[in-house]
Amino acid sequence: MRPCALVTGASRGIGAAIAEMLAEAGHEVFLNYRSGHQAAEAVKARIEAAGGSASLLPFDVADAEAADEAIKGLLEEAMPIGVVVNNAAVHDDAPFPSMEREAWEVVTRTALDGFYNVTRQLVMPMVSRRWGRIINVTSVAGIMGNRGQANYAAAKAGLIGATKTLAREVAKRGVTVNAVAPGLIDTDMMEGVQLEEALKLVPMRRLGQPSEVASLVAFLASDDARYITGQVIGINGGMV
Repeated sequence: MRPCALVTGASRGIGAAIAEMLAEAGHEVFLNYRSGHQAAEAVKARIEAAGGSASLLPFDVADAEAADEAIKGLLEEAMPIGVVVNNAAVHDDAPFPSMEREAWEVVTRTALDGFYNVTRQLVMPMVSRRWGRIINVTSVAGIMGNRGQANYAAAKAGLIGATKTLAREVAKRGVTVNAVAPGLIDTDMMEGVQLEEALKLVPMRRLGQPSEVASLVAFLASDDARYITGQVIGINGGMV
């Protein structure tokens, strides 16, 4: 049995696809979500129907106290958490001059503080075991920016900096830390986007699929990726 995997924001979209792919690769998967209980149950059911193993782990990654309590419980499990995928994110878009403080804080706290809240307690056990995979889902917006998403782009760019720094800190102990940076992916986050205009930015002229992002994450979680760390890998159809 491969090490257990924790996927945040796993009830839908990219997170759900990642959880299912990791389960298919043989990991027992903990599905984190904040409020989408029915959707998370559906992901769990699909994993189990395919012969995998999954457990629900509801908590808000932006809530430091709730995250501490949940991670403390994971550390008491017989099987260690060897793979952490920080995928949870929200968006609340507005031009920067009219962006309310609440919109700034909820977005940055989920994507960036969430990384800290979830990952901090799990790093040293990985270091002690001399094996671990930390994979952070950032965004093309964190690399090239995006109008109306200063909060989201700032959080995702911060996640890139954290990825590169933590990778340097733990590389000698067999723990890799990488980021994947999706572009336009066919999830509910695309609702309301003028697709014809958006696809003009994509040389491949199509949306990416959650399964394509999940395949990349599953590779980075494998032994085959043991010499890859500190990298930000775009999966965006050629946007950047």
